[in-house]
Amino acid sequence: MAHVYVTGHRNPDTDTIASAIGYAEFKNLVDPNNTYTPARLGEPNTQTRWALEKSGAELPKLLNHIMLRVKDVMHTDLVIARKDAPLRNVGLAMSKNNVSQVPIVDYDGSLIGIVTERNLARMYIRESREASTFEGTPVSVGSMVDVLEGKLLVGEDKETTGRLWVISMGVETMGTYMEHGDIVVVGDREQAQKRAIELGAGVLVISNESYPEDEILEMAKKNGTTVILSPLDSYVTSRMIQLSVPCWEIMSENPLTVSPDDLLTDITEQVMEIHYRAAIAVDDDNVPLGIITRTDLLNPEPRKVLLVDHAETGQSVPGVEKAQIVEILDHHHIGDIETSTPIAATFDPVGSTATLIIERYKANGLKPEESTAKMLLAAILSDTVILNSPTTTGRDKEVVKYLEELLDLDAEKFGMEMFEASSDVSELSAEEIIERDSKEYALGTGEKMSISQVETVGSGLLGRKDELLGELEKKREKNGYLLSALMVTDIIEGGTELLCAGERTIVERAFDTTSKEGVIDLPGVMSRKKQVAPKLLAAF
Repeated sequence: MAHVYVTGHRNPDTDTIASAIGYAEFKNLVDPNNTYTPARLGEPNTQTRWALEKSGAELPKLLNHIMLRVKDVMHTDLVIARKDAPLRNVGLAMSKNNVSQVPIVDYDGSLIGIVTERNLARMYIRESREASTFEGTPVSVGSMVDVLEGKLLVGEDKETTGRLWVISMGVETMGTYMEHGDIVVVGDREQAQKRAIELGAGVLVISNESYPEDEILEMAKKNGTTVILSPLDSYVTSRMIQLSVPCWEIMSENPLTVSPDDLLTDITEQVMEIHYRAAIAVDDDNVPLGIITRTDLLNPEPRKVLLVDHAETGQSVPGVEKAQIVEILDHHHIGDIETSTPIAATFDPVGSTATLIIERYKANGLKPEESTAKMLLAAILSDTVILNSPTTTGRDKEVVKYLEELLDLDAEKFGMEMFEASSDVSELSAEEIIERDSKEYALGTGEKMSISQVETVGSGLLGRKDELLGELEKKREKNGYLLSALMVTDIIEGGTELLCAGERTIVERAFDTTSKEGVIDLPGVMSRKKQVAPKLLAAF
């Protein structure tokens, strides 16, 4: 099941937030094979917060980027071993699950090391060059019985640090090599069994399930020798005993760890450099959550995103060029978004993306949740300025009427309440006013401009004209724009005062008027998308 983020543009307005919520809900209904999650790329403005509170809809999660993270590709079906697990069990787990490394955890579940194929190979090479000894890696009787699937005949569970012998020599020469406390593997040779006990063997392992005589067991009890019965032959028994040591004895300490939220681009080099070519993803308590290997870093499947209310790279989520865009639903012009494969893309000239979403609900015989319906209604009324904007279409009016009946409310009253609640920007700084609904446009010259818009009830905001013009100039210089403009739109009077910083002469020519102290009066102008942006794009 794929996870798809549904997101609008940066500096989100009500239509962007509502469309993300509404379309994610709709897609989850019609496409249950995938999971759609609404997301936002910034903080909601005053109007959107009002709509969220009024509707009871949940604010979408903040998406800082769409680049791949560790948790997007890591394997969560971890093979983990506790530090006291016999090495044989770890090796079997590696073989059974076809993995080349196993994270080792302490008793509290926190990561303390890793056992790799390299660790196992080094142990075998070391053991093949000298007599096997457990001096540095004590082995317990319980572990030996466990890995041998044998029986403890005499003695108790204890640790031993002696050397390991498989008796193939004559009884008379055994004392030449063996020492007190050693581990001795012998078959059904009674004299060799007695001699091992006499020499002070710590553990006597009798192979091939050759049950010893009672005399041997009594002798072992008196001498403090532990006796284990193994169902395996002598050679295999000795190899299994070597694998009885706890895995922490040969593990690599301080394994490479990463956070699930780390970007793949930030951890790739580390994973490639470490000899076992893997990193363990851990939580804040250092508990393993997953593993990411070199193979996972080769051509990983990108994260998926569905774009609503925009189709511009500069307005979209950071990293969108590396994501898989699965669909675009917009009511603006076609932007510069590129896709590697054909996708469903809708650019429909209605007043609001929310209109397109409600039309899809109706076409499929579905109804949005009440909270979603109120958000979508707020979005349409916002983008069309309560159906007074020149962008308004008959389809927008039809959808608003449908939502009025569905929600049993007066849309015009609802819209006026929304605008009145959000039009007071007296407490906001000039920078906040300019940035809260700002859009960037690419010009044919390869340069850019920005157009911000704030909707007000009355013209009181113009009293801060100089402050706003100063902030616009700062924005223009900081971003290298040819023009930074702010539309102060009075929804009651139905007009806009356009504040401009930059190439003001071109703006005056575009609207065939003159500015007064940096302000151009545009009576009847309500829409940035239809009445302002197209003229300025053409003029530049």
